[in-house]
Amino acid sequence: MIICPWCGTNYPVFRSNCKNCGGLLQMEEVAAGSPGSTGTIPAPPPAPRSISQSYVWRLLSTDGWSIAAFIFGLLGGVFIPVGAGLTIGILTAFVGLPFLLLGLALLGIAAGVLTWRYQETQKIVDVLRMGEAASGKIVAIQENYSVRVNQRHPWVIRYQFQVNGQNYEGKVSTLNPLGEQYRAGNAVWILYLPTAPQWNSIYPHP
Repeated sequence: MIICPWCGTNYPVFRSNCKNCGGLLQMEEVAAGSPGSTGTIPAPPPAPRSISQSYVWRLLSTDGWSIAAFIFGLLGGVFIPVGAGLTIGILTAFVGLPFLLLGLALLGIAAGVLTWRYQETQKIVDVLRMGEAASGKIVAIQENYSVRVNQRHPWVIRYQFQVNGQNYEGKVSTLNPLGEQYRAGNAVWILYLPTAPQWNSIYPHP
């Protein structure tokens, strides 16, 4: 079975690109005793790795901050025209103006948060494209009950790894069902930016 290293989609037979995210799929042998030696998680291919830019939006779709910002943006989009319509009427301006200001505030907050989360997520995509590989270990897997997308709660995978003798931690979120390779205590591959190891991601990103 081939597992897409970018979005976790499973394929019973090999294909060159993932139909969901466009990421490049590669069949690689896994060295014995290394993370993923069961054959389900291949070693990361050398950088640069092919990954679709649209994968940023797939990651944002499971991000709690981004989901909240989207809801704020929808509320702002509702309040602004209502407030503007009421404000145009002289007799209802004192009612419409607060609606208009609230809508603008919600829309501004949503835009700011989405910009921030997009920049953060873009760094994770940069890690997947250009990051160096290190062995790590999954330390915990939790279901995030504070976020609900399509009637599902995302899974949060926490992991640890070392770079130059220094310990680092990281986490990823996913809505995909987790396979047997994603269990607490399992060895995994981690990709990180050499100049900033605090930017890292599990490989393949589930």
